[in-house]
Amino acid sequence: METTDHVKSLTDAGHLLAAAAEQAGPGASVPTCPGWQVRNLLRHTGTVHRWATAFVAEGHTSYHPDGGEPDLDGGELLDWFREGHGLLVNALESASGDLECWTFLPAPSPLAFWARRQAHETTIHRVDAESARGGPLSPVAAGQALDGIDELLRGFHARPKSKVRTDAPRTLRVRATDTGDAWTVRLSSEPPQAVRESEDDAHRAGSGDCELSGTAEGLYLTLWNRLPLTAVMVTGDRGLARLWCENSGVT
Repeated sequence: METTDHVKSLTDAGHLLAAAAEQAGPGASVPTCPGWQVRNLLRHTGTVHRWATAFVAEGHTSYHPDGGEPDLDGGELLDWFREGHGLLVNALESASGDLECWTFLPAPSPLAFWARRQAHETTIHRVDAESARGGPLSPVAAGQALDGIDELLRGFHARPKSKVRTDAPRTLRVRATDTGDAWTVRLSSEPPQAVRESEDDAHRAGSGDCELSGTAEGLYLTLWNRLPLTAVMVTGDRGLARLWCENSGVT
């Protein structure tokens, strides 16, 4: 996906998140984030938006802490969230392609990193807000879902802090039935090693010790623990699928 595509996804997801949060109310429980209410979701996501904006707009080249969550609630909190979301979108849209700033995952450029990361951050938390409101979830386009799976498997869980480990080497396969894309994730006592396969390679490969298959959207939301395992098909060792769900949370 191009940076402009990510910025559009971020824009749309932020508007949908705010609308769902307003409909649910600040005290509504967020079933996809146990222990959170909508006010916690807005404070967290809004703080992350402002934190990201500072890197893009101010060009911090080393880690810079966020400003902390605000002591706001109700309409004031929603206004604060919408303002911060707008500031982030504007910063990304106006940033130079040769922007230099701190990042924490591999990317073609810092601008590409922050646009991608905040698009997925906001999309996943939009799902949280809609889950708190109840009713159907807004769709995630297949291209965005595939990109989000790739970021999760080959970005977040390639880092040393990943807790998805096995005593003996095992293989988890992830296969999108609607696009033909697939990943092989090799699990061991070290951080997972994920390889994205071409459609031809995916057809030739076996299912590994466990395979998760389903639509790109279903896999994206399941791997981010926003849908239950029943949203996809699990073949092989279901224990590996449960291991993912229990240990893959990104904090």
